[in-house]
Amino acid sequence: MDSRLLDELDQLLLRALQLDGRAPFSRIARDLEVSERTVARRFQRLRELGLRVVGQPVAARLGLARWLLRLHCTPDAAGTIADALARRPDTYWVTLASGGTEVYCALNVRSSAQRDALLLQKLPRTPQVLSVSAHCMLHTFIGATSTWHATRHGRVRTAQAPPDPYAVDSGTPAPPPLPLDATDRTLFAELARDGRASLPELAAAADRSPSSVQRHLDRLRDEGALSLAVDFDPRHLGHHMPTRIWLNVAPAHLRTVGEALATHPQIAFAAAVTGDANLVANGVFRDPADLYAYVDRRIGRLPGIQSIRTAPTLREVKRVAPPVP
Repeated sequence: MDSRLLDELDQLLLRALQLDGRAPFSRIARDLEVSERTVARRFQRLRELGLRVVGQPVAARLGLARWLLRLHCTPDAAGTIADALARRPDTYWVTLASGGTEVYCALNVRSSAQRDALLLQKLPRTPQVLSVSAHCMLHTFIGATSTWHATRHGRVRTAQAPPDPYAVDSGTPAPPPLPLDATDRTLFAELARDGRASLPELAAAADRSPSSVQRHLDRLRDEGALSLAVDFDPRHLGHHMPTRIWLNVAPAHLRTVGEALATHPQIAFAAAVTGDANLVANGVFRDPADLYAYVDRRIGRLPGIQSIRTAPTLREVKRVAPPVP
């Protein structure tokens, strides 16, 4: 796809959806100063190019722990192992990187038994897996409620998304997990397929009235348990080099660096993690020169960074496909 086929209005529409994936076309049209019909037509064209808006559970609000796995595999088996991980219901993205021998997998787990079944039993018994490292995600700076910025020029003239009330400072007690009922779980399942499913469609799936479903949706969103993500292949916008970035940051600067990365339009995800590297980020770049310029001019100027490791993504096997909590 030639990125020139997507103009500024397309990119502003993507950005508006990143701010609120369920925003009605009428509101987006008003903010962008175009007709509602134009927004609907552009949205449909983007959908034909693969655009998805999907609902995702926010792990911290639902009593789930988020883990990132790094698997070094034999070259002949990495793709097969990545595909097998993608079929698991507890994984929500899987990528193949580093010359086809390294697999990254992110998953939400509710219990240590669920985690250990994969880490201590399943994967170690796979002879093609040469090594496994597991990194618990301690704090997400960006990525729980947003994806990468669709545009580097222009801005949507709409209110910015409110700050996450559950991104609390260290030392502040986290709220207890939000309890879910059968209706909530049905909504998560439906929104994982289509985050913009209409209220009547959701009501029919949950066998509840539209007003009841709206109350459930409002509760999940207001309590920070449900986020909406925009899934759109960045290659359509000329970005052909998605890259995972591992950083070792001095503890005194970890928060400063993480918050700085969250403001960079190239970064789709950044989190503090356990392990030898204490910060991981996913970046989206146009080409190797763009990646080099980012490392040199943006990351290289941040304080406290002791080492950087980059791993370009070869294939996204599974992305934005969250399990139902």
